[in-house]
Amino acid sequence: MNTIDSKKYFFSKGIDSYLEGVYKGYQFTIRFFKEAFVLPFHWREIINQCFEIGLKSLSLITLTAFIVGVVFTKQSRPSLENFGAVSWLPSLIGIAIVRALGPLVTALICAGKVGSSISAELGSMKVTEQIEAMEVSAINPFKYLVVTRVIATTISIPILALYCSFVGLIGSFYNVHNQEATSFEIFYKNAFSNISFLDIFSSVTKSIVYGFTIGIIGCYKGYFATQGTRGVGKATNQAVVLAIFAIFFEEVIIVQVVNWIRYF
Repeated sequence: MNTIDSKKYFFSKGIDSYLEGVYKGYQFTIRFFKEAFVLPFHWREIINQCFEIGLKSLSLITLTAFIVGVVFTKQSRPSLENFGAVSWLPSLIGIAIVRALGPLVTALICAGKVGSSISAELGSMKVTEQIEAMEVSAINPFKYLVVTRVIATTISIPILALYCSFVGLIGSFYNVHNQEATSFEIFYKNAFSNISFLDIFSSVTKSIVYGFTIGIIGCYKGYFATQGTRGVGKATNQAVVLAIFAIFFEEVIIVQVVNWIRYF
């Protein structure tokens, strides 16, 4: 086989592998929706996963959101000062954080922390044959391991995103108060003066989509991990990278749809 033929072979093999992965991912997602609405419902495991995903991410979300609020306010102030529009700063920060930064920052943090954790956990169970042992024990491993985690991420991440937006606004208020001695009431009144129901609805919708994406990708990569511990590490890395890419792709689509609704 000459060089050209070998390149064609590897290129063709790469396309086949990619299309096979897309098909398996599609089947995996369809199976989730089939299993999610069928008894039994493992409520205790769902609550446990919400605790693992939500409460244990709270400190990281708090610190990151506060810093984002402070830094974004500091960076925005000089531009508004050039136009003599510093009074618009709370409104600008409110729109930016509620519409985009809150959900996006939360999703990116959870893609790294939660997505990698889910993929590594399920991958370890896969390579040590614990999932096969559950099947032998007449337990549906897909429903117990995958459905519960995807539901937990879909529930927890929107709550974390709203919390992230609130803490981000507190960070912004801290900076504005130090510069202009603005009261808490006036700051939040100005911050929410241009926030509509559509903004909050789109923010929550984005967070739900991001949560589902992180959960389903993390579970998919972990559930089909191979090649022992090396495969677990590879699956974990792929889960994080793919989740982040999907989040940005979904962000573009949802923003376009919301803007179309806003100006329709």
